[in-house]
Amino acid sequence: MAAQVQRMSRLMVKTLRDDPADAETLSHKLLVRAGYVRRNAAGIWSWLPLGKKVLENVSRVVREEMDAIGAQEVLLPAVLPKEPYEATGRWEEYGPELFRLKDRKGADYLLGPTHEEIFTLLVKDQCTSYKDLPVILYQVQSKYRDEARPRSGILRGREFLMKDSYSFDTTDEGLAESYALHREAYIKIFQRLGLDHRIVSAVSGAMGGSASEEFLAPAAAGEDTFVHCTACDYAANTEAVTFVAEPPAAVEHPAVEELDTPDTPTIETLAEHLGVPASATLKNLLVKVDGEIVAVGVPGDREVDLGKLSDHLAPAEVELVTAEDFTGRPDLVRGYVGPQGLGKVRYLADPRIAAGTAWITGANKEGVHARNVVAGRDFEVDEYVDVVVVEDGDPCPKCGTGLKLDRAIEIGHIFQLGRKYADAFQLDVLGQNGKPTRVTMGSYGIGVSRAVAALAEQTADEQGLCWPAEIAPADVHVVAAGKALQTELALDVSAQLAEAGLRVLVDERPGVSPGVKFTDAELIGVPKILVAGRRSAEGVVELKDRRTGEREELPVAEAIARLRG
Repeated sequence: MAAQVQRMSRLMVKTLRDDPADAETLSHKLLVRAGYVRRNAAGIWSWLPLGKKVLENVSRVVREEMDAIGAQEVLLPAVLPKEPYEATGRWEEYGPELFRLKDRKGADYLLGPTHEEIFTLLVKDQCTSYKDLPVILYQVQSKYRDEARPRSGILRGREFLMKDSYSFDTTDEGLAESYALHREAYIKIFQRLGLDHRIVSAVSGAMGGSASEEFLAPAAAGEDTFVHCTACDYAANTEAVTFVAEPPAAVEHPAVEELDTPDTPTIETLAEHLGVPASATLKNLLVKVDGEIVAVGVPGDREVDLGKLSDHLAPAEVELVTAEDFTGRPDLVRGYVGPQGLGKVRYLADPRIAAGTAWITGANKEGVHARNVVAGRDFEVDEYVDVVVVEDGDPCPKCGTGLKLDRAIEIGHIFQLGRKYADAFQLDVLGQNGKPTRVTMGSYGIGVSRAVAALAEQTADEQGLCWPAEIAPADVHVVAAGKALQTELALDVSAQLAEAGLRVLVDERPGVSPGVKFTDAELIGVPKILVAGRRSAEGVVELKDRRTGEREELPVAEAIARLRG
């Protein structure tokens, strides 16, 4: 079947020589410069003809692999009623990132960020017996999130295209099978797209559920940080990393000794004053959890990961204390807080603050610290929580080798939700025993538009974009160097290639210099570039591989045969 020939002279594309002033990431710069997308407002983008082709190609690959596991495609509305999200608590839990709106009658609606509630209600309406399950439903649809700081082009937008799918099973074993099907489908999808990716352990966050894994595309522009072990197969989002503390050696510590330490309210000033490493001190961070002050203890050379802390304490709201919170609290001395003598303040601690370990910490007096403060002897930990910021070299939870930190773009996330949403809506089917059976669910997302940006980040070079063949806007970019004979040959070759089933983009623009055409071909990033140039009269063209830069001159027939494969 003949494919399409797209002429550049008729294509709505305006390439730019310079980077946009507000562009921070490589994908942002190149997708705008190459004429794939244009900004409408902060975090809101239009997809132009070339960009739409790439976006549709990614969507096609996703659909093909989802269909291959027996998933069925539907399309649900993007404007959703408030009530289902109230039933699950997510109307409030999502916070300011949720787009909320009212209709003319004052009824509340939202723009869907994900569709667990609506899919659950759909299955409740359509499936009444165990014979109707298992079922996997999916859609490719625009989602909405009111990002506080939309940036990096289409990497972090307020409107984005996403594939979200949901599995419904009657047993936990069935859920595990649906999860495994998606996991394998995702691997195939990202392999076909040409995305270098890692599968890492993750936390479920606002989605809820138990088992959770992220698919990450390593890239310098990535906003996610993950760790991987150089000695084993362990990999995880930093928020999912756990630390296993070795039991401290049994040591008889001296009694607590108070030290005069004026003007040392920070770990840095304290360590310098006493001539000790920061790791010998105990840092006590005060936060408010639903308004109640809670202390979090970590070694002085580590920082508290507020994201991990918030996830651990969810759905409670966590915020840092302010100067006003110390008013009327003589037990809390700013800059000199110690866990001993905190009274009724709940004390959480990192596993490194194990029973039997001794620390230098605040003495709860202005200008005074205490030495030999021993966990389990001088203070008790109410709960151990793994909430420190992970660092390069931290021990692998699996084998103990030092971990390595890397940046990545999240391109997919899979969850075993369990029965959270089924419980909220009483999603039951009649079981084999004739009694109601509560359904269990999985939720699985792929950032379709984000995958385009991730591919641009991973594959671009100094000249421009460099798309993998599966998702490129064309198979061949034919360039007519300029003269009438060259243009005639370029159009003839383009027609032959299209007849052979290849998608062709041909640059036959009159009045445009060969240099500009060659620069645009590099910028646009089609995998193969065929040039009708100086040897056109001989029926010889130049074939160039966009990725490797390799080029050779071939007779037209041989070049066409080579491109047909």
